[in-house]
Amino acid sequence: MKYPNIKVPPPGPIAKEILKRDEEVISQSFTRYYPLVVKSGKGSIVEDVDGNQYIDFNSGILCSNVGHSHPYVIERIKKQIEKFLNYSLTDFYFENAVTLAEELCKITPGSFKKRVYFGNSGTEAIEAAIKMARWHTRKPYFIAFINSFHGRTIGALSLTASKPVQRKYFSPLMPNVVHVPFSYCYRCAFKQQYPECNLWCVDYIKEYVLEKYVPPEEVAAIVFEPIQGEGGYIFPPDDYFIKLKKLADEYDILLIDDEIQAGMGRTGKWFAIEHYNISPDIICIAKSLASGLPLGATVAEESIMDWEVGSHATTFGGNPVSCEAALATISVVKNENLLERATKLGRNVLKRLKEMEEKYELIGDVRGKGLMIGVEIVVDKKTKKPGRKEVKEIMMRCFKQGLAIISCGISTFRIAPPLNIEEEYLEIGLNIFEDVIKEYENELKIKNKIT
Repeated sequence: MKYPNIKVPPPGPIAKEILKRDEEVISQSFTRYYPLVVKSGKGSIVEDVDGNQYIDFNSGILCSNVGHSHPYVIERIKKQIEKFLNYSLTDFYFENAVTLAEELCKITPGSFKKRVYFGNSGTEAIEAAIKMARWHTRKPYFIAFINSFHGRTIGALSLTASKPVQRKYFSPLMPNVVHVPFSYCYRCAFKQQYPECNLWCVDYIKEYVLEKYVPPEEVAAIVFEPIQGEGGYIFPPDDYFIKLKKLADEYDILLIDDEIQAGMGRTGKWFAIEHYNISPDIICIAKSLASGLPLGATVAEESIMDWEVGSHATTFGGNPVSCEAALATISVVKNENLLERATKLGRNVLKRLKEMEEKYELIGDVRGKGLMIGVEIVVDKKTKKPGRKEVKEIMMRCFKQGLAIISCGISTFRIAPPLNIEEEYLEIGLNIFEDVIKEYENELKIKNKIT
């Protein structure tokens, strides 16, 4: 079988019928990138209900780092299902939750002793981190970053700052959250250039936040994504977090690392913060942790996870089926050498995309680590005006040609296929992506919309 394989123009007749039914009964608050109605997934290929087969460049929104329906993950899930589905880790005990916690304590950065809290999602992992930091420090303030995404429940949403629609009409949110600019060098909020700026964005926190109006002794934590995901695949300079940690240590402020999208091997290391040579105090994990089954984990230094019995819990957190899926996922990453593979393939993909950046006016910036790569679309390279409409048009054209790719931020594509994607399919996907950009750019030039 050759992939992709488009049998009928998507959305096909069966998909259209399901879309109509969805419109009647499903909350329309969900963001749908395009009308892909999934029937099945295997490896790096997704099939829709009309038989069209797509190369997956988004890994099920970063939930399937080891590919869809990995045989070993499915085998472990089936065995657990035959035993029992749940018995509430909040109230009783089961071994695979303990085993998974032991594994997470080993693979997360930091040589200190750790403990793990299990929830159901990334948002819940963040909520747990917020409560834990407040409990441990007895401090009310949090510092978060513009362009960040940490979830949509009220506490997590209070930290989120990537799109106004995510916050509109939900105020008042959790108080005492202060947002500051992230180190987005392609679009520096301070109009400076790295490295001449000497990371002014960190000094700004000290000089204009902590020394002007937020008492540093009342700040519980700084919450960050090592690589901003939903906000636009934004990668800070290599020395950024070293300077940020120095600031946090100066004022005894905890560092909470949101690895929900960037973790579990996506960047070529278990967790993206490892590229920056610091160990955060608290790490939040989800998405690919259990290959897409509901599971979130908050891992913290033992001395910080010191809350008392009954202070935080959830009935379904640490579900044994999800825990088994997570243990299997970790084994696959190890046994198939997917960290090394993500590094190797990512290097090749980055090189190819950098070459495309030189060729096409629509590509303003390419940035990435491992198989977490952002391609920012612009209307004008000099002004860096975001290509808001252009990114949507390119995405839809790719979809119709069998490439399931999605955007983030204002106008950035995420290149994030499964870590074990076949090199042939990776190459085909990149070819589709380039062909669409080339064709569309030529059309725009004819219409004199770009130079």
